[in-house]
Amino acid sequence: MKLGIMGLPGSGRSTIFEALTGARGGEGVQKEARADQRISTVKVVDERVAVLEEIFKPKKTTYAQVEYLLPSDPKAGSSPKSDSMIWNQMRVCDALIHVLRNFPSLGGLPATPSEDFWNLEENLILDDLAVAEKRLERIDTDKKKGKKPDEDEHAAIRACREHLEKGLPLRASPELRAAPSLRGFTFLSAKPQLLISNNDDEDESTPDWKDRPEDLDIMVVRGRIEREIAGMSMEEAAEFLEAYHIDRSALDRVIRRSYRLLDLISFFTVLNDEVRAWTIPAGSHAIEAAGAVHTDMQRGFIRAEVLPFEDLKEYGSVQEAKKAGHVSLEGKDYQVRDGDIINFRFNI
Repeated sequence: MKLGIMGLPGSGRSTIFEALTGARGGEGVQKEARADQRISTVKVVDERVAVLEEIFKPKKTTYAQVEYLLPSDPKAGSSPKSDSMIWNQMRVCDALIHVLRNFPSLGGLPATPSEDFWNLEENLILDDLAVAEKRLERIDTDKKKGKKPDEDEHAAIRACREHLEKGLPLRASPELRAAPSLRGFTFLSAKPQLLISNNDDEDESTPDWKDRPEDLDIMVVRGRIEREIAGMSMEEAAEFLEAYHIDRSALDRVIRRSYRLLDLISFFTVLNDEVRAWTIPAGSHAIEAAGAVHTDMQRGFIRAEVLPFEDLKEYGSVQEAKKAGHVSLEGKDYQVRDGDIINFRFNI
């Protein structure tokens, strides 16, 4: 899962990035050679993995991971091409985190989260519109040369242009967002988006925002103090979290919202003395889960041996859970459930 962090200058994007990526003590941070972006990979802490470790005593434990991308702000007076390069970095992300300033600026200007949101939302829509128009121009050029266009793609791109010309993001149209012929275009306004209200230290309230789109989730992060907490020892952090009425780190809160935003679930494998967590879309079938582990498992899939996590936790071992009838053999069309522990039987 890769999440891109965006926001207007002064929104505190960097502060939020550091609050998120510092919550695990900076582990897994990747220092990129490119000067125009920062990338950090952090593990998804799942309490169920600790239970599996206790039961199976593996030599290795691998958590699911989340990657955060923070493009640099364009320099003052930069060209539209520079802005486009930044947006192109965000196109590879699965979802966008939009940071909104909800505190007075250094110059004393009041917070305007609604205005800031719609400002950047318009930029996303205009950038996508430019992509759609460029593709339509190419299709028209090819038609003049006698090349027959893909009719499904042509119709979908025209529909995108009409939708965007109305000032509407593509995520507001489930049909266009999910159209197979549009997958390669990675439209920005089609991506799921999580709003973060970057508040002052003492402000726990969500902005009073009457025109916020109903399909967007918003959460409060007090960026400055939570960045400081992320850099503390566990003992110090616990005291500050309690003092500021924060139930868990910004990272864990954002990860939880991100899984919900992207409709993701986790399943587990115990293979070659390794406990490992995997992330897949909710509704995935067993054969798709097998492919997430290894393409050979998907190609030679025979059966999936499935044990729900709660049953393993209750009985304490696979053998006891099996005796109680909680281990099942499932076919390729079995719909994987969150927390399933799966042993894939395959032959190649």
